[in-house]
Amino acid sequence: MGFYIVQFLTGLSSASALFLVASGLSIIFGVTRIVNFTHGSFYMLGAFIAYSLVGVLDGFFGFWISVILSAMAVGLIAVLMEMLILRRIYQAPELFQLVATFGPILIIQDLALDIWGPEDLFGASAPGMDGAITIMGTPMPEYDLALIALSAVVLGGLWLLFNKTRWGTLVRAATEDRDMISALGVNQKWLFTGVFFLGSFLAALGGAAQVPKGGASLIMDFEILAPIFVVVVIGGMGSIPGAFMAALLISELNVFGILVWPESTLVLMFLVMAVVLILRPWGLFGKPEAPGQHGQVGAPEQPYRPLSRKANTLFAAVLGLLLVLPVFASDFSLVLVMDMVVLSLFAASIHFLMGPGGMVSFGHAAYFGGGAYAVALITSHFELPMEVAFFMGPLGACALALLFGWFCVRRSGVYLAMLTLAFAQVAWSVVFQWGELTGGDDGIIGIWPSPWLGSKAAYYYFTLFFGVGGIMVLRRTLFTPFGYAMRACRDSALRSASIGIDVNRQQWLAFAFSGALAGLAGSLFVYSKGSIFPDEMSLARSFDGLIMVLLGGVKTLAGPVAGASAFTWLDDVISRLDYWRVILGSLIILIVLAFPQGIAGFFRERFGVWFGQETDT
Repeated sequence: MGFYIVQFLTGLSSASALFLVASGLSIIFGVTRIVNFTHGSFYMLGAFIAYSLVGVLDGFFGFWISVILSAMAVGLIAVLMEMLILRRIYQAPELFQLVATFGPILIIQDLALDIWGPEDLFGASAPGMDGAITIMGTPMPEYDLALIALSAVVLGGLWLLFNKTRWGTLVRAATEDRDMISALGVNQKWLFTGVFFLGSFLAALGGAAQVPKGGASLIMDFEILAPIFVVVVIGGMGSIPGAFMAALLISELNVFGILVWPESTLVLMFLVMAVVLILRPWGLFGKPEAPGQHGQVGAPEQPYRPLSRKANTLFAAVLGLLLVLPVFASDFSLVLVMDMVVLSLFAASIHFLMGPGGMVSFGHAAYFGGGAYAVALITSHFELPMEVAFFMGPLGACALALLFGWFCVRRSGVYLAMLTLAFAQVAWSVVFQWGELTGGDDGIIGIWPSPWLGSKAAYYYFTLFFGVGGIMVLRRTLFTPFGYAMRACRDSALRSASIGIDVNRQQWLAFAFSGALAGLAGSLFVYSKGSIFPDEMSLARSFDGLIMVLLGGVKTLAGPVAGASAFTWLDDVISRLDYWRVILGSLIILIVLAFPQGIAGFFRERFGVWFGQETDT
């Protein structure tokens, strides 16, 4: 019995740390409606700063003072970010704000690397709490009990703050209706700044409190992102009690689930998240979201129209240049252009879903990586030739998208986006942990094209044919009856249903079609690299695709191609430099601030007359 009691308390301790970070994210999202991906970086910074301060301030009180000071320091850094970056783009589409939070992640990673070095830092035990107590013969670390007490104090403090103070009342009002409190004369700017400080303070507090248990490392930021999103979504976006109960649920399931199902460490929490979103999409303690309230991309500023004659001339010129590129370009340049074409197709498949389709996917890498793994598995296990295996990529990805999409299209807004993330993480977890079939972290290697495509130039033309062809198919589909019906469902589901369009079926087919084209990009990718690893199905790859679309411009059909090409080129050129993450992150922030309409959107506004008024680029 003592073992199970200690297991429960261990889960409660883990839930305490998770709650501290997730509550901050929930508060920020509830008021600002920003999905703040920098939250993991603030958690990491809190750990690093606390590690440094603990070495200076000795003793029991010195340790806790260090924890509080580090959280306050990170809170001030977050305020600086909010005032310099986010405050300028609060009126921009909410998903574009997501890109703005990705830039600081890269900058903080390089700064932390420069200050604290690449090695993991292991913190000393907390002074006065380095022992253990015995519960029915089973030892329980004293510091775990301290974390439980800390979370209880924070939960109580947040309740008092939001229910017994005027500022807390304003925050709760802003969560319900931001426009109304603005009409009442409340200065939203400073309210948002205060919320950002509090949320980031809590994230850093969670990181600082973890130093005696896990130390500080440069991978903490991405490691914590997925769990805190799971907690926030299960508990209900913007709900503090929900975040606490969800953190407790996830932590206890992990602690006891590993006893029954040892391989469940990664997949279990995402399965729970998916089930909750299917049965109660607004979370355990959240409130139902009005259709289209937030998380929707919305209709483009101008209707999509076929390219004008001049635009077609420009397209033909670019395509002609790509066709003659192998004559004078090096093999390295061909590989770079192939990457641009493959990722442009991947980004275009995301854009098809979130732009014309109006459905945001946070997990589209499941279909990109799923297509690549379908090819690799069939090739390695059944030894089928490339001419057959290549087409298993889009077919496998289409099947996966049909399965996931059936559940996803029954939700809308941010809950649809989070459900796509949950399913994608389930798929990634299966690939990562099923080592006997997929190779696990070692991936699958030795997947090369047929001999007739053995040269770089030959495979370049193969990639160009299917990559550009896939993009043109996506574009052409928008001007078919299916494409018009899909856009009608995006603009008004009620009106579409009233004229006889089956909205769920239309969106489900759009999901499958988009997934199939992402799988086609995965097929091209695996043969160009000769291998596939779980990273290509990870959350980071999905975010890369979103960034490409939003950098290029979600309201233009050329946006994903422009964004993918620019992102791939910048990543290749800058990654050879020292502090390349700082440079890339700064460039992303600059593009977000200077070109909120995206790269293609900017050129459409400046040079749209040259293309003709009937054109949507």
